[in-house]
Amino acid sequence: MSVLAVGLSHRSAELSTLERAAVPAHEVVKVLHELQQAEHVSEAMLVSTCNRIEVYSVVETFHGGLNDISDVLARQAGMEPADLYDSLYVHYAGAAIEHIFSVASGLDSMVVGETQILGQVRSAYATAREAGTVGRTLHELVQTTLRVGKRVHSETGLDALGASVVSEALAAAGEIEGKHALIVGAGSMGALTASQLRKGGIGEITVANRTEANAQRLAASVTEAGIQARSVPLADVARAVELADVVICCTGAQDAVFTPEHVTPRDGRALVVCDLGLPRDVDAAVGELASVTVVDLETIQRRMREAGTPTTEKQTAKATGIVLDEVRDYLAGQRSAEVTPTVTALRRRAAEVVDAELLRLDNRLPDLDSGVREEVGRTVRRVVDKLLHAPTVRVKQLAAETADTDYANALRELFCLDPQAPAAVARPTAQQPPGKNQ
Repeated sequence: MSVLAVGLSHRSAELSTLERAAVPAHEVVKVLHELQQAEHVSEAMLVSTCNRIEVYSVVETFHGGLNDISDVLARQAGMEPADLYDSLYVHYAGAAIEHIFSVASGLDSMVVGETQILGQVRSAYATAREAGTVGRTLHELVQTTLRVGKRVHSETGLDALGASVVSEALAAAGEIEGKHALIVGAGSMGALTASQLRKGGIGEITVANRTEANAQRLAASVTEAGIQARSVPLADVARAVELADVVICCTGAQDAVFTPEHVTPRDGRALVVCDLGLPRDVDAAVGELASVTVVDLETIQRRMREAGTPTTEKQTAKATGIVLDEVRDYLAGQRSAEVTPTVTALRRRAAEVVDAELLRLDNRLPDLDSGVREEVGRTVRRVVDKLLHAPTVRVKQLAAETADTDYANALRELFCLDPQAPAAVARPTAQQPPGKNQ
């Protein structure tokens, strides 16, 4: 069983393809169950953000797992798998570990160093665990991933330089200090938008959302932070736009929620509309209106390509070094862990042999003094333990250091161990996170 990462992002796919492949929040659990029920997939986690859709899975075979996952992603996008292949990237085993560490560290983000992705990975894990599609392997991998992401941000200063997609969108929108902003969408992206607006010196915020209670909650938190804020129903967006200088749409809806009908004549007063939705929240026709500028994910991508990030080269190099060190340590730990059940099975087999021989001794010498019998037993066990100690410690070290030799199989062959014995030792207990492989 190995880890397989399959996905598409702003680096590999056109925005139109990302829009089609995007998984709405209310469909994530359904997609997770489809993945886990596939023939070659035993665990699955889905990371779906404004610029990436990635599946992290534990698979029995590479090609079988890739076909299963590609089929699910293509079906979700309403495409044929062959049409989606050119937009996919695939990472397997060690490369998959390096990829998820890099993603969580912000090294693979549209804006290098942004920290929002770390929370998105954590949220994806929580959803998958709640859905029962995470088992021991992904559980351990994600816990390590979150630690690595935190380490990179704390030790490199990369997060101080790397803004979020939201902050880049607002930067493209121009000066916002003292102005009025309308946020359409009160989810996690809406909350992040409010935070970035506050840092930018926004004067007032209006929040609109399909569920009005969520809009009220976000507006209340903004007010507590010292910014004047109010909430309105989604049906009142057009009226709220009349007062706004900048509109940020981030609903996660499948269809456009902001259309030309929401924009009344503004007498030449400029309006900037930031579309952070995937699929798009803003109808393309909005950008054709007089005095209206639309900033979308493509705009942000273009800005990043044109501006470059030379000031982050030192921090990026340090972050990459940390990721590679952590990948090496993780893989070494995994190789050592893989041989541990066999070592445990060997010690169990040795204990069974000792018990059998001591039983034979009892049968041959039934009148042997009990004190002598106990001392003989202790002596035999000490001898066996000492004989096994050095080779079992060394085999774990060798397994951690090299990936070219199957030391677990070598032990099974040398000591004639039942091939099923290590599997029985390694079988997950009830305390492990739920997953199909249990």
